[in-house]
Amino acid sequence: MTRGFYIGRFQPYHDGHHSMVAKIAEDVDELVLGIGSAGDSHSTHDPFTAGERIMMLTKSLREFDVTTYVVPIEDLDRNSVWVSHVQSMSPTFDVAYSNNPLVIRLFQEAGIEVRQSPMFNREVLEGSEVRERMIEGDDWKGLVPAPTAEVIDEIDGVQRIQQVAETDSNGG
Repeated sequence: MTRGFYIGRFQPYHDGHHSMVAKIAEDVDELVLGIGSAGDSHSTHDPFTAGERIMMLTKSLREFDVTTYVVPIEDLDRNSVWVSHVQSMSPTFDVAYSNNPLVIRLFQEAGIEVRQSPMFNREVLEGSEVRERMIEGDDWKGLVPAPTAEVIDEIDGVQRIQQVAETDSNGG
């Protein structure tokens, strides 16, 4: 049995993440998804809570024939011990999946195999694009799995990110 690990902020979980999970699911029997920056929420960069992101992932991953575990990983801000922090917060895993150069380096230094996957339509499928579309009132639902959109609607996530994006400046 092989258990993989994939970490992201998932702000929100979008179709790029979903494509990556689909590829990983072909390689592993079980998958641990780490929700990075789990303590951050209610900002334009990190609008959703860890619990809301757990809902997005759990509901969106039902279509895959792989056992998944979703675990929140709070920021540590000490790269030299980050991997051991991740390992302490998640089930054991055999291989990590990432395209982030720092994450790759940290896992490799800890002796963990790292596999990369191709990015999927990266110029559009990135969290900042989805969040910007939400703020601007543009179409964003086409960039996320339907269950993610349902969670965002349920929590009134678009109104939240639009509100926190406002400024309290009077223009002066």
